Amino acid sequence: MDVASKFWIAFEKISGKQDIDMIERQSRNIEILILFASLFSIINATFIIAMQPDPADTTNDLLVQLIMMQNTWNGSLVAVSAPVGYSSSKIWMQVLAYMSLIFSLLAAFGAVVGKQF
Repeated sequence: MDVASKFWIAFEKISGKQDIDMIERQSRNIEILILFASLFSIINATFIIAMQPDPADTTNDLLVQLIMMQNTWNGSLVAVSAPVGYSSSKIWMQVLAYMSLIFSLLAAFGAVVGKQF
């Protein structure tokens, strides 16, 4: 064997071992990323559920609207307070929470796809 052949045989052994080590290391890193993205998604979804309006408040607002409609049809005017809408800060909080959930799910999806290769 000549010198070039010995070099490439040695290079193949060393690079093959380093490639396998790198792939194992990246696989462990991707598993950790999947774990943290999944946990963050679960916690984020829990906060989103907690931020949802109370169904009893929605029902009460709809009943108030029905009473107001009935009073206007009967010709009687009864002062009933109108339901209060959502504040802009609450809307922004929900938008950011949903965007955060979407991005964390995309990160978990990307990690799973990357793990498959």
